[in-house]
Amino acid sequence: MDYKKAGVDIEAGYKSVELMKKYVKETVRPEVMGGLGGFSGAFSLKAIKDMENPVLLSGTDGCGTKVKLAFIMDKHDTIGIDCVAMCVNDIVCAGAEPLFFLDYIACGKNYPEKIATIVSGVAEGCKQSGAALIGGETAEHPGLMPEDEYDLAGFAVGVADEKDLITGANIKAGDTLIGIASSGVHSNGFSLVRKIFEMTEESLNTYYDELGKTLGEALLAPTKIYVKALRSVKEAGVTVKGCSHITGGGFYENIPRMLPEGVRAVVKKDSYPVLPIFTLMQKVGNVEEKMMYNTYNMGLGMILAVDPADADKTLEALKAAGEDAYVVGQIEAGEKGVTLC
Repeated sequence: MDYKKAGVDIEAGYKSVELMKKYVKETVRPEVMGGLGGFSGAFSLKAIKDMENPVLLSGTDGCGTKVKLAFIMDKHDTIGIDCVAMCVNDIVCAGAEPLFFLDYIACGKNYPEKIATIVSGVAEGCKQSGAALIGGETAEHPGLMPEDEYDLAGFAVGVADEKDLITGANIKAGDTLIGIASSGVHSNGFSLVRKIFEMTEESLNTYYDELGKTLGEALLAPTKIYVKALRSVKEAGVTVKGCSHITGGGFYENIPRMLPEGVRAVVKKDSYPVLPIFTLMQKVGNVEEKMMYNTYNMGLGMILAVDPADADKTLEALKAAGEDAYVVGQIEAGEKGVTLC
C-alpha cells in the first residue's frame, strides 16, 4: 500500500505545479519575492512606504455552485476569473488596490491539465485586477469528493491610504447613485439557477435568441472585475462616497451595507437595461420580482454613491474604462435601507 493507491498522486501534484507556472508568471508584480513552490508567498511592502497611513484590506470567497456548470460543460478556463473577481471586487469597494492573491483548489482527483486550466483563469483574473498570484494549494480529497469534481476558493490582499478609504460615512441626502453594468449572473444564486433550468449538457447547449448565445455561455460568463473602473474614477478626481458590490443578497442586502444611518437609497428599476438572462430566469422559473432583486445583480454589478456635481465626471471616467454605467437613483433622508421603484 502507498499514498497513490490510497488515492493521492503526489507526482500529479508536481506536474500541476509545472503546468501552471507559465500562467502564474504572467501575474508577477515588481514586489513579488521568490518563485512558485515555496512554503509561503513573499511580497515586498516597500512600494507603499510613502503612504501616510497604509491600511491592508483582505477578502476571501469562492464561486459557489457555479462550478457545477463548469463540470457539465467541461469548461474550466473562466471559473478562476470568477474566484478572483469575488474577492477583489469586495476590497475595491473599500478603495483598495489589490496587491496579491492566493487560490485553493480541492479536488477528488488531481488531473494536472485540468488544474492548470483552472489556474489559467485565476491568473487571467489577477491580470485584470493587477494582483500578483503569489501562491496557492491544490488538495486531493479521494473519498470525500467525486473524482471529476473540484471546489475553488481564494484570498486577496489590497492596500489603501486611510484617507482614501471608501466608508460611506459621508453619504448624504441628494447624492447620486451610479450603477456599473454586470456581465451576467456573476457568481451568486446558482443554487436557484440550477433549480430553474435543467442542468444537462443538452439544456446548457440550447441556443436562445433573446440571449444571443447558448444558456451555458450566458450562465458561465465570468464575473466582471471592477478594479480598473474604480481606478479610472479615482484618477478623474472623483471622491466615491460609497460603493456596493452587488453579490449574494442582491440589492436589498448589499446596498444598505454602504449606507450610514439616516439615509435611504432609492433605485429606479427602469433607469438601466436588465440583462436578458435575468428576464429569462424570472419567466422560466416563475420567480417573484422581489426575489430576483433580493438574489441577483439584475444587470448592475457595482453601485457607487457620489456627489451630484461629480455624476457626469464619474460616467465619463467609467466609459473611458470601457464600462457601461447609468445614473440609477439617489440618496434620500429616511430609515437606512433601499427602495426599488
